[in-house]
Amino acid sequence: MQLATMPAWCFPDRPRTSASKVSGVVPGFLLCFLLGISPAWGQSVERPVRVVTLAPHITEMVYAAGAGTSLVGTVVSSDYPVAARKLPKVGDGASSVSVEKLAHLAPDLVLAWQETGVISAAARSLQGLHIPVEYVAPGKLDDIPDQIQLLGKRLGTSLHADQTAAKLRADLDALRKHYAERPKVSVFIEIDDTPLYAVGNDVMLNDALRTCGGVNVFSDSPLAALPIGPEHILHKHPDVIIVAQATPQREQQAAARWAALGLDAGSGTRVSSIDPDTLFRPGPRFIEATQKLCEALETARR
Repeated sequence: MQLATMPAWCFPDRPRTSASKVSGVVPGFLLCFLLGISPAWGQSVERPVRVVTLAPHITEMVYAAGAGTSLVGTVVSSDYPVAARKLPKVGDGASSVSVEKLAHLAPDLVLAWQETGVISAAARSLQGLHIPVEYVAPGKLDDIPDQIQLLGKRLGTSLHADQTAAKLRADLDALRKHYAERPKVSVFIEIDDTPLYAVGNDVMLNDALRTCGGVNVFSDSPLAALPIGPEHILHKHPDVIIVAQATPQREQQAAARWAALGLDAGSGTRVSSIDPDTLFRPGPRFIEATQKLCEALETARR
């Protein structure tokens, strides 16, 4: 199975440094860009019983497939569901992966997101230990239930995974039927404000916007995520600003910040927030985030 390339944001544990500011690492997130088409996975006839995941969205997908008991390790940013927090950690999956810790856990399968330098180096070492590395990288909304179903088949929990996938597909169908043909709403998705970053041509997030009848004001950007000045947002004057914030207090602070620049309900722009862990992780909770995105856009229509 080949999947479309998709940039996204993850790994909330990494601290911000001056270097990370320059490279676009935002507080609470590492800006992650997929570097190519992910290879096929799930084709082996052997059923793994000890699995390590190297990305938080994959951890969530394994649990959603009903195979959480097969997990013996993960990365520090895997904090959902609660059971994942108790698993041994082998690094952050972005800048560090400890092959020594991986080998100690004796997995018979490692699931990664993308072939970055760190992952590629770890994969080469694991190959020498006869530990396979496979890649799970959803590129659009429909890939999420498809890959959960594949994980269930791979890990021997097809009944549970099939039920989860069917529920997610039904949720997506309902959202599309209800919102996709509604009057279009222009949207700016703020990744972070210091520095200000916007979602550009990110395939997954723009797929979610289309599902909701929304149009990303920066969808024509050549970048999936781009640094932007406030004056560009003022010029675009979107109907909705979505900020990646997890609490009502943070949402209020963001709304006040944009109101001070002249973008508020009085000027025709509404500010809403969505928990970044659901919005920027391409796992099952991303469909919940899409539901909240649709509701925010519908509120703006009214």
